Amino acid sequence: MMEMSRNSISYELSEQDLELLPEKAVYWHNRSTLILADLHLGKISHFRKAGIAVPMEAAEDGLIRLESLLNSFDVKQVLILGDLFHSEMNREWEDFVDLLYRNSEIEFHLVIGNHDILGLHNYERIPLVTHEEILEIGPFVFSHDALSEHALYNIHGHIHPAIRLQGKARQSLRLSCYFFSKRHAILPAFGTFTGKHTLPYKVSDHVFIIAGDKVIKID
Repeated sequence: MMEMSRNSISYELSEQDLELLPEKAVYWHNRSTLILADLHLGKISHFRKAGIAVPMEAAEDGLIRLESLLNSFDVKQVLILGDLFHSEMNREWEDFVDLLYRNSEIEFHLVIGNHDILGLHNYERIPLVTHEEILEIGPFVFSHDALSEHALYNIHGHIHPAIRLQGKARQSLRLSCYFFSKRHAILPAFGTFTGKHTLPYKVSDHVFIIAGDKVIKID
């Protein structure tokens, strides 16, 4: 039985039922599919190797959240929209491989991103289906970066979207978000320590911020 997050938001897109989760991933009900982007596994180990003091627990956060989602939903496939791994081979890669084998009943797909620079043989030896540029499923085309032209609605990552909220006393807060426009959607970065890019948005756009453990629609 599927356990729904109390603080998620249901969103209908192209006659498909999507669940926007505070864990920075989307559950696609119609296809029993989990969609996420920009894990950047290995980035924290890269920081630590460079002498930047980042707790090792932060490196484990992404995989812990991912496996928790796999255990909480009826997931038949996972779509990773690029930038799975940030740097050279390290322990976080092996931890990800272990996760794949622990969940061998689930089909994992990766649309290659600009940071996915490991040799192809590393992907070929594990249960992970790779796609060079796009992946078309149903009414959607999935990619890492935005597609300039395509007949299908484009869902992608790469941007690490956020918006800035202004308070009455000139306070401001920048929060990760889900961003939906007429032709494309941008997913928040799933990984930790990935940075954020502040997006302008129009009245016609639909924006959902991630505030702690809640997803909130911006009117």
